[in-house]
Amino acid sequence: MKFSKKLDLIEGVLTVEMNMRLTRLKEEGRDVINLGVGDPDFSPPESIRRVLRDGVDHPDYHHYPSFYALQPLKEAIAGWYQRRFQANLESHTEVLPLLGSTDGLFNIHLCLLDPGDIALIPDPCYPSYASATQLAGGQVERFPLLRENDFLPDLEAIPPGIARKAKMIWVNYPNNPTGATAPPEFYLKLIAWAKAYDVAVISDNAYSEVYYDNRPPVSFLEFPGAKEVGVEIHSLSKSFNCCGWRTGMMAGNRDLIEALSRVKAHSDRGMFYPLQLAAIEALQSPADSMKERNRIFQERRDLVIRGLQDIGLDVYPPKATFYLWAKVPEGYTSRDFCFKALEEANVWMLPGSNYGKHGEGYLRIAITRSVEVLSEAMRRLKKRGF
Repeated sequence: MKFSKKLDLIEGVLTVEMNMRLTRLKEEGRDVINLGVGDPDFSPPESIRRVLRDGVDHPDYHHYPSFYALQPLKEAIAGWYQRRFQANLESHTEVLPLLGSTDGLFNIHLCLLDPGDIALIPDPCYPSYASATQLAGGQVERFPLLRENDFLPDLEAIPPGIARKAKMIWVNYPNNPTGATAPPEFYLKLIAWAKAYDVAVISDNAYSEVYYDNRPPVSFLEFPGAKEVGVEIHSLSKSFNCCGWRTGMMAGNRDLIEALSRVKAHSDRGMFYPLQLAAIEALQSPADSMKERNRIFQERRDLVIRGLQDIGLDVYPPKATFYLWAKVPEGYTSRDFCFKALEEANVWMLPGSNYGKHGEGYLRIAITRSVEVLSEAMRRLKKRGF
């Protein structure tokens, strides 16, 4: 049997090694605290779960999704963007529901890239940006996100020759893995830059509803000219604590929306209808439960920042997301330090090198565990002399 060489581009070496070690430690009876998983430990609000339950129980709601009108969900998405970001979207042509944001993340490359075309990708970043580019036959060109720039890209530092050849650029704020956010002036500069070089902007805004200090992040689509140059991908996963539901959306440029719709007509049959109903309920519901959720995340964030600083680590205080990005001690690679913490303290954190060359020297912690568990993790690290 002969396999595609493309599989070599997506080999998850670290994930395989991590799972093997975690399995071994569990078999040895060791209680490992896993701080690597970016999945909220909260349940979706009851009103949304009730709508989903009722939909699943309805005998007529189990046909192919194309049996039902998609427009109510598209209108709910457009309405949410208007209320949350004051972004005006035409629901028929500028909104597309997704089977989770990863659905759009992978397939958008098929709409924009021919073999050899350039995609500009931040470093560090969510690894799938690069693998999806390569699977589509594109060429990855990385640009650094540096601490001294608040992990924002320096667009002017991208060589003009590369920018003119590029077909697309990824931006992700609030940012995974760093927790950084982008100010309005960045998006205004990005839109002008994208127009000048005719580059499509793909904004990954999956974490916009997990934020601190009552400072909600902005959206790329808030700003004049955004819909002329790009789209934004969003997800209910982090916003409404329902990662397993696989419900998301893409909004913005109508030509890109139409192109992705054509791809999706062949790649899937749409969203399960009860999930559409639950998504509508979520998007139209008050955000009260999310405010309390964010208060708890902020309590956890502050606890872990104190704990990491107490053992001498330099932490970047996140403005949003449920991640903390911290430097590993001198003398360690990020991988070596994280595996040492796993073996000696039974605490697993993700090496920053997993997110690119400029992630080396950092680690990422997901604060998706209770205060008690996070406190125990910090106690173990301090006890073992980290």
